[in-house]
Order: sequence, then C-alpha cells, then structure tokens
Amino acid sequence: MKAKGMYYIYKGDQAYSQDNMAKTLDYYKEGLRLYPEHYEAWFNLGNIYAVYEDYFSAVDAYEHAIKYNPKFVMARMNLGIVYSEDLGFFDEAIEQFDTVTQIRLFKLWIPFVYSNVKSVKANRGLAYYNKGVAYKQKAMYLPLDKRYLVFKYLGEAIEAYEKSLKFLKKNYDAYYNKAVAHHLRGEYREAGLAYCSAIKLEPMKFEAHYNLAVLLRQLNRHRDSISELHKAAILILEEPDSSTLESTYIFNLLNDATRKFITSDEYYTQKLSDEPLGNIGYTYVNGKIVPDEEFDKAILKNFKTCAGFEYFNEEEEEIY
Repeated sequence: MKAKGMYYIYKGDQAYSQDNMAKTLDYYKEGLRLYPEHYEAWFNLGNIYAVYEDYFSAVDAYEHAIKYNPKFVMARMNLGIVYSEDLGFFDEAIEQFDTVTQIRLFKLWIPFVYSNVKSVKANRGLAYYNKGVAYKQKAMYLPLDKRYLVFKYLGEAIEAYEKSLKFLKKNYDAYYNKAVAHHLRGEYREAGLAYCSAIKLEPMKFEAHYNLAVLLRQLNRHRDSISELHKAAILILEEPDSSTLESTYIFNLLNDATRKFITSDEYYTQKLSDEPLGNIGYTYVNGKIVPDEEFDKAILKNFKTCAGFEYFNEEEEEIY
C-alpha cells in the first residue's frame, strides 16, 4: 500500500511541476489515501487549495501535514497565513506563528558545502513578521464594543515586528508595517523614523513616501510633506497596477499641502534661502537627449533622502 501510495504521489509531483493541477489533485488524493503519512504531499495539496481559494480544504491539508510532522515550519507558516489573511482567524494564526518561533531545528553547517543556518533564522524572522500582521489585522477588525483593545493589539504587532527585524535586518515590509502601527497609535516620532528606515531600504516604493507625507502633513510640516508627496506621485505613476483614483487622491493631497505651505511663514523663509540646484548633466543616446548616469544617481539619492528625518530624530522635542 505504501509503495503504491508513493507511486501516486510521485505522479502527483510530476503533474505539479507541469502545472497540471487537476491531475495533481487526483494523484495526491489517491496517494494520500494509500500513504497518509506523506506530509510533504499534504503540504503541496494545501498550497493548491489555497491558490484556488478553497481555504477550509487548505487548512485541513496543512493540519494533516503538521499532524505527521509537527516541526514542519512551512506548513505552520502557510496555515497561519490562511487563518489570518483569508479566514480572519487571528488567534489561531498567532498560535501557529508562535509555535514556529519556538521550533528548534537542527542547524547544519559544512564549510563551503552546505548551511541551513540562514534559512532557519529567516523563518523565525518571517514568523514574527506574520505574527505582527495578524495582530494588526486583529486590531483593525475588532467589533465596536472591543475597540478599546486597538492600542494594545497594535503594540503587540510592533513588538512582533521588532523581533522580526532582529533576524531580517533589511526588511522593508517589517519597517513599513511597524511605522503604520506606530502611526495608528499616535506615536509619531517612532512612526517617522520607521518610515525613514523603510524608505532607505526601498526608495522606489511609493507607500512609505505617501504615508510619511500624510504624517508630516498632520504635524504641519508642509514643506517636508510636499517633498514626500512629489516622490509618491512620481512613483505611483510608474506602478502598472496603480488606479486613477489613487493617483487623483495623491495629487489632490499634494495640491492641498502646497496651498497650505505657500500661505505659511516657512514658505517665505525658504524663498529667501533657496540656492540654485546646480547643473544637470545630459547625454545624447540614439537620437534622444537623456539625463546622464550622474543624474540617475542624484535621483536615487533624492528618493532615499527622508524628508523630516532630522525633525523626528530630535530627542529633546516632544512630537504630537
């Protein structure tokens, strides 16, 4: 029975590699009927169900994979993601992510041959990150009579993101989501610094620029807000999936911020102290005049520069 089950699972693996999901399901189901202990087949089956949005079947498959291998990190991770992002079972998701962080897998290091040390650490970092996302979603979907718990759950999310960053030190998503959680809690200095960290890592992603601009606008830092809105506007126009509504909203916000800025004292101070931007280099390529490499570098440096960083980094001043 076991050998025959292995044969059907092997055929399922072949169909899976060829992206033939109908045959994969048939082979896996028959193989697992004969050899139910094959946890990797249960895992693949769960992935297929998740892709086709049959989430309860995916949960059942992942739970079978975990039943036969309790230390199967990726099965627990995927189960937690389905619980959190697709079914809204946040407590169950958090339980899975907590378990992943507590699993102590054997670390193997053979010089110049093989090492799983990085992958083990990365999985722990991802588990903490996903735990943070689950807490954030739990906070956002609280019923009205439980809204007083929002601050607490966002704090749990921040703690999870901070633990994630100990393992994933250059993770844009962890910094960005940490910033959002601080922002929602009204912790503006922490939010600003985390947005700046995200921008430094991924300067060409518009979300952090946009949210930072909104934060700076809240704090009446109109000049800095305009700087970040300009970047967000440029970047969202380059996004293939961006909507007209998103673009319109950003430009309306930019217009409003500009209007407030030009009526402020800060505007006149800036006009008196403005200096020429200097020469921009151009070159001639295939019949077209285009900015040269130095200009490209300057643009990248500009997008990496976080407007308002010095303001958020002033420890003496209270920011509300």
